[in-house]
Amino acid sequence: MSSLAWFLTGAAIGATVAILYAPKSGKDTRKYLTRTARQGKQAVAGTSKDILDASKEMFDRGRKLVDEAAELFDHARKMVKA
Repeated sequence: MSSLAWFLTGAAIGATVAILYAPKSGKDTRKYLTRTARQGKQAVAGTSKDILDASKEMFDRGRKLVDEAAELFDHARKMVKA
């Protein structure tokens, strides 16, 4: 697991413990936890989409580079044969 993942896990655990020991009613704490969990879920979904989009873009660029290299190789091979 990466350092960032460990940091985020620790932050989530620390925040949960802090919330559970906070001087609020159970109802308020549950509302807060629900709202915070929803926001976290949205943030993760957004980040996942960004990562997926960036990965697709890099894959497409890599494929284009490979195709161009193959064309150059083929062109050079034809020049050597001639």
